[in-house]
Amino acid sequence: MPDLAILNSQDADFQDKLTKLLAFETVTDTDLIQTVDDIIAQVRTHGDEAVFELTKRFDQHPAISMDELFISQAQLKAAFDGLTDEIKTALELSAQRIFDFHQHQKETGFRFVDGLGNTLGQKVTPLDRVGIYVPGGLASYPSSVLMNAIPAKVAGVACITMVVPAPKGELNPLVLAAAHLAGVNDVITIGGAQAVAALAYGTSRIAPVDKITGPGNKYVAAAKRAVFGQVGIDMIAGPSEVLVYAEGESADNTDWLAMDLLSQAEHDTVAQAIFVTTCPKQLEAVKVALDKALANLPKADIARQALSNRGALILVKDRAEGVAVINQVAPEHLELSLDQPDEVEKLVRHAGAIFLGRHTPEAIGDYCAGSNHVLPTSGTARFSSPLGVYDFTKKTSLIYCTAKGSQPLAHTADVMAVQENLDAHALSARYRYGVVNLD
Repeated sequence: MPDLAILNSQDADFQDKLTKLLAFETVTDTDLIQTVDDIIAQVRTHGDEAVFELTKRFDQHPAISMDELFISQAQLKAAFDGLTDEIKTALELSAQRIFDFHQHQKETGFRFVDGLGNTLGQKVTPLDRVGIYVPGGLASYPSSVLMNAIPAKVAGVACITMVVPAPKGELNPLVLAAAHLAGVNDVITIGGAQAVAALAYGTSRIAPVDKITGPGNKYVAAAKRAVFGQVGIDMIAGPSEVLVYAEGESADNTDWLAMDLLSQAEHDTVAQAIFVTTCPKQLEAVKVALDKALANLPKADIARQALSNRGALILVKDRAEGVAVINQVAPEHLELSLDQPDEVEKLVRHAGAIFLGRHTPEAIGDYCAGSNHVLPTSGTARFSSPLGVYDFTKKTSLIYCTAKGSQPLAHTADVMAVQENLDAHALSARYRYGVVNLD
């Protein structure tokens, strides 16, 4: 059994223990920041040469020229054509559902005429070019390709550049197939901070993008943070998280609950899996079920370490306390394993995605529910949203004043500008209502 923390909300030190459990820093280590800054500086100074040499060094890529790091559209199609019918169907179904969901997020802007006869509004424009980062190697994720590229396509982005590391030249053909299916324009087998820098600043061979999205390791996260401002980013992603909440209604399904926790714990030794319940017997049953499931799980060593590092079983007095814990954790994934999950969902303020009812495991959301699986982590669901079409567009304000309608507004602007000691502002406004004195 993993050395799993068991917390009780009635204990005097409960809040201290919960705060410690949730503490996690991803990109504040000074040595990490210095390493990433050095890599970015090399790419900015030496361009393709630095990208190529860093890729050879860190990924042991066998390429002998920069050209070999680019994947052609023919290669992407060949990867898709080489899939079995079953995998093609699964990939196509997932892609279609993701497309359908994100169609509902499209914004068209607005215009209206105010009481003075002036027209105000907002236009929505897709970004010109975006970069998506996809974890690489044989243990990479085609679902991440779909989740990042399809919303960009729905938004109307003209060019999507995908970077994916290929350690020792190894690539998962499913990742290439997903890139073909999602309509990715350019695929480059580079990763790490050097890939982020190349996307942000550009090189002779790699066009700079307007925004970078997608998860990666700590070097990728730190690099995204460093280039923010030069380009936009989606978020600083931390390890995967799940919080499963139950109230004893799932007594016959503790194996399900345990496996839902392990579905995140198997990602990484610092992934977080938390179970919260109002029922002491259920807590004990889930503890036993975890032990049983770990005996046969292929990635048991990773999952066991994750549970020991950051996992917990939490007993709360009642629903009110359970909801308070949920909102404090602000989990990336929240499962409400309840007969009437809507009653609790209404009380939840902070979560990246909420899975309602016992028949909605987080795993479905990872692949084919249709909603995006790129979600805020490390408590950032308090102020962040899932990746969506809105991440690949920008908004522009529109203001059109008539000669008559501008006058009262210009007078107001004049008064405000004087109070802020901005004389040119005031004079610019006065010209619009015919009261100008330059003396």
